Amino acid sequence: MFICSSGPRLGARPTPLRDPGAHNFNPGAGWSSLPEQLPDPFPYRAELDLPVPQRRNCAPTPTKKEHRGPSRLKPPLGFPGPIPAPCSRVWKDWSVCAPALCVCVLRRWISGGRCRCSLRLDGKTAVVTGANGGIGKETSREFAKRGARVIMACRDIIRGEAAAQEIRSSTGNGDVEVKHLDLSSLLSVRSFCEEVLRTEESLHLLVNNAGVMMCPKWLTEDGFEMQIAVNHLGHFLLTNQLLPLLRSSAPSRIINVSSIAHKGGEVDVDDLFFSRRSYSPLKSYRQSKLANVLFTRELSRRERGSGVSCFCLHPGVIRTELGRHVESSFPLLALLLSFPALLFMKTPHEGSQTTVYCAVTPGLESKSGKYFSDCAEKETAAEGRDDETALKLWNESCRLVGLDQD
Repeated sequence: MFICSSGPRLGARPTPLRDPGAHNFNPGAGWSSLPEQLPDPFPYRAELDLPVPQRRNCAPTPTKKEHRGPSRLKPPLGFPGPIPAPCSRVWKDWSVCAPALCVCVLRRWISGGRCRCSLRLDGKTAVVTGANGGIGKETSREFAKRGARVIMACRDIIRGEAAAQEIRSSTGNGDVEVKHLDLSSLLSVRSFCEEVLRTEESLHLLVNNAGVMMCPKWLTEDGFEMQIAVNHLGHFLLTNQLLPLLRSSAPSRIINVSSIAHKGGEVDVDDLFFSRRSYSPLKSYRQSKLANVLFTRELSRRERGSGVSCFCLHPGVIRTELGRHVESSFPLLALLLSFPALLFMKTPHEGSQTTVYCAVTPGLESKSGKYFSDCAEKETAAEGRDDETALKLWNESCRLVGLDQD
């Protein structure tokens, strides 16, 4: 007996009804060959109360349109015609890399010259003032790396010892010593010189590096204006006190760290401390740096034939603590310059290169009394070649620090 039923047998797999209008996807025709209404693969959805699926958009995900036409980039000035399509990506990359490349080239130019001389200083003794930081510390490190015995003359003994320990560790030279020196005090300068003359058998290099810059009008314990006292008078007394040891150790060299700020400076021998003139931190700083140049010139003349050579130099614009008084006086300017300073100022290591160059380069004896910058001889300002003012400054400096005028 047969039982007829319009539905399928229980448990049987349903056969989906085929829409007569449906047809297979034709690759040649593309997506447009698909029917508007696809057959439901599960025809018993309504009986089981299942939701009807919505048709999905079967169109392919649009991809980035390939560039096939001429480049839409505007060509740079002077470029002949539009930029070709294959060059567009190269030009985009170059537009990103070019500024970075320019900054690198500019930074290398700002870093200045490098001392290429590899002369060793074994058996030599060097004194560096202001050696607890900045270019003084880097100069001491370079001397120690070359095997010299280094005496770091520092006002702050604690910072000086920390710097000396760092130099000993980085160079492997344990012959690095720290001695106290306060260049604003003539008593401290004399005490330092007495100790050096008593304990040292020779002295081959004296680097007068320490200084202050554009500080307010302060007077030292000797009654001197601070900038001319530290930058010139203290080093003037120090150098003259150590000259006998330098002469006996010849050939020897004295390096005075000056500045390009000596240009436009004026040394008023009758009013070095701005007693009658209105005080300006910049004028005082320029005067002290011009005094360094004139002191070097006169000292070179006096030491001609003694085996002692003298040089002065401009180290460059360096990001050190020397400008702390400028930052305190002009906080807005310091804020504006804080980031550019990282790019457009020399590092202490770069700033020490000219000092090292003057100390170790062979054959510089014939250029004693000259002015250097970026490891090359440069011309000083006209006021730095005034022999008459240099002699007057020498005599006045001797009177102020208590030395006999030779």
